[in-house]
Amino acid sequence: MREATVRPRRENTYTDELLADGTVHRRYSDGRAEWRTRGEGGVVSWRDSHGVTGTDEPLGRRIVKRTFHDGRVLYGREAGYGRTLWGDGVLTVNRSSFGGRVGAVLAGVAGGALVAGLVLPPMSMTEAEEEELRQQAQSTGGGGDAGSTGEGDDTYDDDWSDGEGGLDDGGDFG
Repeated sequence: MREATVRPRRENTYTDELLADGTVHRRYSDGRAEWRTRGEGGVVSWRDSHGVTGTDEPLGRRIVKRTFHDGRVLYGREAGYGRTLWGDGVLTVNRSSFGGRVGAVLAGVAGGALVAGLVLPPMSMTEAEEEELRQQAQSTGGGGDAGSTGEGDDTYDDDWSDGEGGLDDGGDFG
């Protein structure tokens, strides 16, 4: 089965700030803010500036399951370079990842190419399909942490770092 590629309906950029308590404050270009806490298994609990709460869970193979406090579920597919395409057509882009020369090159030369040809995430999954992805991630050594480089870093004593003194390039589930 061939996966559908699309252009995102809307792009929402964000920057992350690591706070002293080990949580992350995320600021989106649409004015929303989130406070994020990483838990066991790479699951991130979050609350936003509009009073909405939920969790983001890596399912492996770059799929993220976002569960809202009211039970709604939205899936995302991490596309590299801090980008996640969500099932509602929104592309979130981690601008924290695009610093220095690499950021200038990506923004100036490859910006349009990075948006073209994104693969849609699944619109829905069964519990069995989700569990299969979790098991595949564990068996391949990915630990199910989609988007994390898995490298350690002495700069921070937590799992938010990318091994280079910054936040991870996967953006912790855009």
